[in-house]
Amino acid sequence: MAFVEETHATRRSLEEVHSSVAIPSSRGANGRLRRAFAFLGPAYLVSVGYMDPGNWATDIQGGAQFGYALIWVLLMSNVMAILLQTLAARLGVVTGYDLAQACRAEYSPRLNALLWVLAEIAIAATDLAEVLGTIIALKLLFNLPLLIGCVITAFDTFVLLWLQRYGMRQVEAVILALVATIGACFLVQLFLAKPEIGGVVAGLRPTLPEGALYVAIGILGATVMPHNLYLHSALVQTRQISGDATSKRSALRYYLLDSTIALNAAFLVNSAILVLSAAVFFRHGVEVATIEEAYQILPDFLATYAPKLFGIALLCAGQSSTLTGTLAGQIVMEGYLRLRLAPWLRRLATRLLALVPAVAAIVLAGEKSTQKLLVLSQVILSLQLSFAVIPLIHFTSNRRNMGSFASPRWVQALAWTTAATIVGLNGKLVLDEAQNWVTATRGLLLGPIPVWLPVAGLLYGLIGCAFALILWVTVKPWVMPSPPWTPQPSMQLDWVRALRPRALGRIGVALEHEADDAEILNRALGLAGANPQASELVLLHVVNTPLTRVLGSEILDRESAADEQYLADLVDALKRQGRSARAVLLHGPDPAGEIVSYLKSHPVDLLVVGSHGHGLVRDLLLGQTVDRVRHGLDVPMLIARPDRGSTGPMEPGSPRDR
Repeated sequence: MAFVEETHATRRSLEEVHSSVAIPSSRGANGRLRRAFAFLGPAYLVSVGYMDPGNWATDIQGGAQFGYALIWVLLMSNVMAILLQTLAARLGVVTGYDLAQACRAEYSPRLNALLWVLAEIAIAATDLAEVLGTIIALKLLFNLPLLIGCVITAFDTFVLLWLQRYGMRQVEAVILALVATIGACFLVQLFLAKPEIGGVVAGLRPTLPEGALYVAIGILGATVMPHNLYLHSALVQTRQISGDATSKRSALRYYLLDSTIALNAAFLVNSAILVLSAAVFFRHGVEVATIEEAYQILPDFLATYAPKLFGIALLCAGQSSTLTGTLAGQIVMEGYLRLRLAPWLRRLATRLLALVPAVAAIVLAGEKSTQKLLVLSQVILSLQLSFAVIPLIHFTSNRRNMGSFASPRWVQALAWTTAATIVGLNGKLVLDEAQNWVTATRGLLLGPIPVWLPVAGLLYGLIGCAFALILWVTVKPWVMPSPPWTPQPSMQLDWVRALRPRALGRIGVALEHEADDAEILNRALGLAGANPQASELVLLHVVNTPLTRVLGSEILDRESAADEQYLADLVDALKRQGRSARAVLLHGPDPAGEIVSYLKSHPVDLLVVGSHGHGLVRDLLLGQTVDRVRHGLDVPMLIARPDRGSTGPMEPGSPRDR
């Protein structure tokens, strides 16, 4: 099935990797180091959002126009980011809710629907920046046309799905390797550029040259990104953290260290981009406004291999940001809607939403339109940022849900000052961009009506609605507070009755007419118990040949006859052991559908099925039979995953069962 709607009161964030990373004991010096290392990782996934291609455009522009003067803006943005990401981690660790789940618990369904739409738009805008960065890098490195680059970026979806199969620590390691590659590339370029150390230090002093306000706002808007707050509040829950206050407090200390290291690394990368631009372009009086221009001019000032390093870093930035955007999309959809899409479908949908405007702009306006699209993506993110920051501050300040972990007064003051700064500066950025679009349409007519009138009405109307929504999101928790959030209530059972042994009268066994059937039957016989006549084994097999696809059970071809004989031999062998068994041969083009249809009319107490190991390509092309059967039936299932390296029987519950 494409999706499964959850009906429980709550659902664990990123359930497939929730509490999947074990935390070692802190005994001894080595133990403390191993424990600290186990907590490091979530902030590195978050940090790539602070160095994505959207940041590159503003950093390059700031360095080329104003030299080192705006480094302090990057530093201020980084301090804000550390504060907000620490609050996001605190929310996830203390409450067990990610930011999307917390919004669902606090706000009304209608308001949550609006917040979900805005969050999805922001994630699509983030993915747009990543797509543009990747296709620009492919063009710069391999001279590929941008449209071909768009096609290539559509397929990285499947590479990332393959990567996610190996667990969060492996994903974090790959992301860290990409970030290290970006840093190494810029370190070499900075060595070649020889920036003025005095100028870099002076850039840390707050000054604002004439005309720099707009660029400074753009740097801030590109640095603090909304999807990172959703992401961080979920990623911290991938560690196995006990529910007691001491364990939570310890985890928060380690996560503060994690955020400080990772986000300062992102600050150094962004600073390196701005310093490189200042040292190469501002020093020589060259105006550069786009990533492509920076790449083309670099050979005139640095070594011939410097542009390649620039392109490699850009490609790594786009690819590393792509995975975190996908995870954020999953968190937002599951948190707001309790709706879980298949990972490949979620990723493909997000990527297509980003590719459509990219392809349209390239076809209609040419390849020079990519810079304008990058700016547009940052404006969209700026407009949405307040809807993530303000709820986060509310939730982490609320003692009803945070208890003793609620933010102290001084942290609240810093957080609200940060929110006011972000809302104010991003609001100005959005208003300025709206004014630019209105100005660009002056002189154009739509019949007798000037085009700028409907454009201005639409833009300023949307901005007004957004401001009203921000105001309500801000005041609602104060004027209409929701009751304390409660986890899914624990079920009260009559344990005497619940733990009473129950015989399985009928056990369904889905066979594949392959060697793996021995393992499937082994599991079924173990469940049937020592009493041979206590349970009946229903042996199921679906004939799916080209002829049966057309004629169904009316045809008796060679494979159908072989399958029928195979089941008959199995039934005879089981009966000789004193087992009760019967065979059911089904026909049709859809094995999962045939099994579900039969068992709905002939129910069993439990179904044993095999697994092909969940191979990525097979599951994507042929569909996941096990999942479709599981979601189509209200029947307990045992999934036996045969280990082809072993031929002996296994005990129930071994690692090969999933």
